[in-house]
Amino acid sequence: MAKLWEKDYSTDKLIEEFTVGRDYRLDMNLIPSDCIASIAHARMLNSIDILSDEDFRKLKDELIHIIKDHKEGRFSIKLSDEDGHTAIENRLSEVCGDSGKRIHTGRSRNDQVVTCVRVFSRSMLLEIIDAGLSLTSTIVNFAEKNKDIPMPGRTHMQTAMPSSVGLWAGAFAEELADDMQMVYNALEIINQNPLGAAAGYGVPLPLNRELTAELMGFPKVQNNVIYVNNSRGKFESVILDALDQVGLTLSKMAQDLILFSLPEFGYFKLPDELCTGSSIMPQKKNPDGLELTRSASAVISGASAEVKNIIRSLPSGYNRDFQAAKEPFIKGNRMALNVIRVMDLTMNKLQVNEDQLIAGFTSDIHATDAALEMVAAGSTFREAYKEVGLNLDKLTDRDPYDAIKSRTHSGSAGNPHFEICRESVALLKSSTEKISTAVNSAVLKLTGEDIQIISPVDYR
Repeated sequence: MAKLWEKDYSTDKLIEEFTVGRDYRLDMNLIPSDCIASIAHARMLNSIDILSDEDFRKLKDELIHIIKDHKEGRFSIKLSDEDGHTAIENRLSEVCGDSGKRIHTGRSRNDQVVTCVRVFSRSMLLEIIDAGLSLTSTIVNFAEKNKDIPMPGRTHMQTAMPSSVGLWAGAFAEELADDMQMVYNALEIINQNPLGAAAGYGVPLPLNRELTAELMGFPKVQNNVIYVNNSRGKFESVILDALDQVGLTLSKMAQDLILFSLPEFGYFKLPDELCTGSSIMPQKKNPDGLELTRSASAVISGASAEVKNIIRSLPSGYNRDFQAAKEPFIKGNRMALNVIRVMDLTMNKLQVNEDQLIAGFTSDIHATDAALEMVAAGSTFREAYKEVGLNLDKLTDRDPYDAIKSRTHSGSAGNPHFEICRESVALLKSSTEKISTAVNSAVLKLTGEDIQIISPVDYR
């Protein structure tokens, strides 16, 4: 079938393979979003009399058919197509005749890429935020359930001061809530309609960009058509930067869980079904899910850096370099969603060993408390610090439960204020659901179908 740019020559085979690369396979992730954007574009062309009512009906029906074929694994993209946009248009031309040859009027392939990636990104972020808020709630519930269980606090990996399981878990819940706010901020930035920029300079046609924004559920048009082009890669990096923060949080949490579930600590226990085994050592139960969560964080961070390095020194206007940003972008998003779900499963099943936690409370963990008691009795802190530090062998064991209850200021083990995190989750959930409802309503109205934009299959 024809390439969208086909002329009176053929590209050298090596150049074709090099310029296309894996892009055509990655585009399998974008077929539903590309079809939705194409239906919106066709409806707009119909509104300005470039497509007839019959043209639009045929194109809409076939684009929905393509989405269904894609879902059932019956739609493919070949190397010779170069990308999914060509594969879709070739199908439309084959089935719809001249109607299929008219749909590209007023848009460029870059226009298609920016738009379908934007539609894909928006839906992916909605899924990630939903999963992230679910995980945050899971962690808060875990913290609440275990808020009165003492846990040795550590600095430099050495025992430091009395803490609690609730305080440890609550810290990650609050951090993740802030991370989700950053992801939501990225969603708000990218949630604008780029369609109609064409090759970055508009076209001499009365394109109704406000209409296509409404049809796809975008609250506004991304105004300047050169900025639309310049935002390619830039918006992807904004998303990946936010997801990088999620990865950093979950990596640290995974490392804590790996460490504290070691037999030498035994604070936590991972259920067998969350572990894998060794091919040679019969006794092994390995926390591979958590280990791969650590590495996933590096992959997401690397994807963020890769996209920025690709676009960093490009001039304004379209450059083929943008194509190379697609793979790390999709990879980073998929990875972030997966690790969030893995951690949610882990925290739902994590077991707490209270006896082991109490056993970790050696007498020296109360040294600071002892010094502060001397201060309350009239000593200066520096005098008390020195006195306790020189007589650590005289410290006696104390009740760990009393130690954490004695901490009553805001955010401490005895007064963790979990409701603050719950309120943040509820507020963010409400805001996200409004966007999700607007998107789903627009797609349903546009297509008449309940379409799943993000495929459960990760095409590589």
